[in-house]
Amino acid sequence: MALSAVAMAGSASIAQSVPVAPLQFGGGLLSLAIVFLILALVAAVLGARGVAGLSMGIAKWLVIIFVVLAILTFFL
Repeated sequence: MALSAVAMAGSASIAQSVPVAPLQFGGGLLSLAIVFLILALVAAVLGARGVAGLSMGIAKWLVIIFVVLAILTFFL
């Protein structure tokens, strides 16, 4: 029993020393959308229409998800 109390006390002190930050989802999505947009532009210049279209579609949906999450975060 004494070992579990020591283990719990140690984990509580570690948990208190870690700073708590709010969840932020937008930054990663927006940077991925920019990467896919650049990939689509490069593929379009090189003539790979299928890759360009797919990359543009992925970038479009990532921007839409980013905007929806940003609006939800603003209102919540």
